[in-house]
Amino acid sequence: MHFDTLKDWLHWQEGLHPKSIDLGLHRAAKVFHALNLQKKKPLTITVAGTNGKGSSIAFLEAIYRAQGLKVGSYTSPHIIRYNERIKINGIPVDDDCICQAFERIEAVREETSLSYFEFSTLAALDIFSRADLDIQLLEVGLGGRLDAVNIIDADASIITSICIDHTDWLGDTREAIAIEKAGVLRAHCPAIVGDTQPPKTLIQCAETINAQLLLIHSEFSYTRSDLEWSWQSKTKTIHSLPLPNLKGEHQYRNASAVLMAVESLQSKIPVSEASIKHGLAHAYIPGRFQLITPSDSVPILLDVSHNPQAATALLDYLETEFPKLAVHAVFTMMSDKDMQSVINLMKQKVEQWYISPLDNPRTSKEADIKNVFQCNQVMNIHTGFQHFSDAFQQAKTNAESEQGLVLIFGSFFLVSEYLSHYQEVSSTS
Repeated sequence: MHFDTLKDWLHWQEGLHPKSIDLGLHRAAKVFHALNLQKKKPLTITVAGTNGKGSSIAFLEAIYRAQGLKVGSYTSPHIIRYNERIKINGIPVDDDCICQAFERIEAVREETSLSYFEFSTLAALDIFSRADLDIQLLEVGLGGRLDAVNIIDADASIITSICIDHTDWLGDTREAIAIEKAGVLRAHCPAIVGDTQPPKTLIQCAETINAQLLLIHSEFSYTRSDLEWSWQSKTKTIHSLPLPNLKGEHQYRNASAVLMAVESLQSKIPVSEASIKHGLAHAYIPGRFQLITPSDSVPILLDVSHNPQAATALLDYLETEFPKLAVHAVFTMMSDKDMQSVINLMKQKVEQWYISPLDNPRTSKEADIKNVFQCNQVMNIHTGFQHFSDAFQQAKTNAESEQGLVLIFGSFFLVSEYLSHYQEVSSTS
């Protein structure tokens, strides 16, 4: 199969495999070995977890780039353009580069059916293997054990957090989900855990394979003040660190786990304290507590939070940074998410809700969303909008009358709608 444009390749991939999510390593591993990429693997850090994966990749990328190293990063989903998933030195690779990778995959896959995500993972690994990288950073898409990223043996792994999410595929308890996340760990390699209360199953999995388990508040920790913070391991302390450019208390945990990963690989890829400090101060990722302050309007806060843990972090950030502003939230969620818990958490802070439609089959139906709000005894909702822009403009108008804040949250797709139409994504890293 051959296509001339990235758009056509992606459209074909969407219909190639019978399931959009089909966990398992055998298909991707078979094609990976056919591509003969295993001999060209750069030093690798894999990042798994429920929340914080993208932020951790952003910190790692900024730190290693500050050291002058050539860095590949693979993340998902994208916000606006597919190319955002595959970056070299912070720059998305171009369409031709991705199409050429797809051509190489198609040439060897034979009868193997690949999912959309498996195609993108293999394309990233193919591109990185040809780029003469110093290090590649790989974000796990779903779970860990059976995610396509796990065909790679990482030199170090980070597990950021373990929460109830994707229960149809991973299980409905933290203990069960932890087993899936632990699948990315490797024997005798650093296994950094940023979850402050890791399930026993995670620790048992790490010990069973003899991974080098490094737990936050045990093997490493942090202390902070208003203007700086410090990081400590059992062998090293770094003082006077700048506040992370990514905002929220949870980012100190993410950054601490990242510093433990960097420290654990120092013998293979040395990094200076100056590079660490520069990276922390300049890491950037769109859609995570992204504050936009138009000169002629109220502030707009974007956050992709779509589960209870992420919503808790968002609530804490709003109460800390905007304690007196009336919050007008443009909101929707995918139908497979725990909307009940998210609304129950956020209702204490949001003054008015504006339910936005999305052109996505996974989006919850408006009637179902209204029912969840009623179950949570939340009546201050606005519905009936034809497009995202209608919901946003209504929220903006009402927030301006109160000198409040517009919050757009609940889904990557919702944040994408705003950034696609109102703001170019730019990086400060």
